[in-house]
Amino acid sequence: MVESGARSGSPRLLVLGAGPAQLGLLEAARERGLWLAVVDRDPAAPGFRLADRRCILSTEDEPAIERLVGALGVGGLIAPGTDWPVGVAARIAERAGLPHPITPQTAVLATNKLRQRERLAEAGVPQPRHWVVGGDDEPPRLEGPVVVKAPDRQGQKGLSLVERQDELADAIEIARGASRSGLALVEELVAGPEVTVVGFSAGGSFHRLAVTDRVVAPPPAFGVALAHVWPSPADGQAREVAARAVAALGIERGPSYTQLRIGPLGPQVIEVAARLGGGHDAELVEAATGIDLNGLAIDAALGRELVLNQHKPRVGGAVTRFLVPPPGILDRVEVPDDLEGVERVRIYRERGYVFTPLRRGADRAGAVLVTGASRAEALARAEAAADRIRFVTADAGAVVQAQ
Repeated sequence: MVESGARSGSPRLLVLGAGPAQLGLLEAARERGLWLAVVDRDPAAPGFRLADRRCILSTEDEPAIERLVGALGVGGLIAPGTDWPVGVAARIAERAGLPHPITPQTAVLATNKLRQRERLAEAGVPQPRHWVVGGDDEPPRLEGPVVVKAPDRQGQKGLSLVERQDELADAIEIARGASRSGLALVEELVAGPEVTVVGFSAGGSFHRLAVTDRVVAPPPAFGVALAHVWPSPADGQAREVAARAVAALGIERGPSYTQLRIGPLGPQVIEVAARLGGGHDAELVEAATGIDLNGLAIDAALGRELVLNQHKPRVGGAVTRFLVPPPGILDRVEVPDDLEGVERVRIYRERGYVFTPLRRGADRAGAVLVTGASRAEALARAEAAADRIRFVTADAGAVVQAQ
């Protein structure tokens, strides 16, 4: 893409990722007049339409990205929405002498679940019982359901919910096959609601911006968020534990995203990420509180002064509801003009995209952000909107409602 004269002298930002998880930050950066180089291996990634320079390569290709930093003269790097590039950005920034919100050491703790578990244990942060299993290790004896995952992958790669002992060995092999290290992490499934604490740190102080209930799909799409619902009844319990977890990892500047389960013994930390959440969490925060979290993340990446204003809720409830299409070839999407309480509708894919049954986050078709005078009203409006946004697939031959 040819760089525009209006932005040729603007600050330059390199963004790792051009998928749905990065759209909010890319839009915020464009609104601020920044010059954007965007990296993604998918030429059809939706965020590329916002780029001044499209860089079609993997966000995990550290040597190539480092060469880009030098060639393009960027003033900062940011990896919103996905885990592994967080470490790539931190390491490159340190070698290039660029500002960055976290150190490479903190990035390791934030992107490797094994190292994170060790650090949280040292700090006394409550977390589920867990076991690390390698090729020669015996699987643990189950006393209840467990989650098996690759400790150095994000989302649903290698993830399984296991409820019977005879299912465990296969799940471990799946996780080990997806893992970079060849190890599997087995965690007890804490009974109770799952919540997310969206936070931001400035000057070493942690600020809880929103706590949302995370509604997830059952197997085979276990772990895929179907909705983020604010406010959460668990806010008071979750915020203090999240603050301790963020501090334990050394996150003193920039965004954080902490997932917890509220079990019989209280909050248990599932994982902490030193980045913006990939489910449009920053947009929900802004709709609910007025805080421009995307803008704060950009300022942190460019080494600017961070000003976090006092805030109070602007609305009574807010919901990000993800849209799940029917399988098939997308022909068109019908979005009514009279959806009540809707702040934003995002459709991720263009005509001709082939949808498969929901198994991971990338299989979602879009999202709708809805507000209301109360949590209940926002939820009702979100469900009504999702029910009326319709995906027409070529092989279905008729309009089929998003589920």
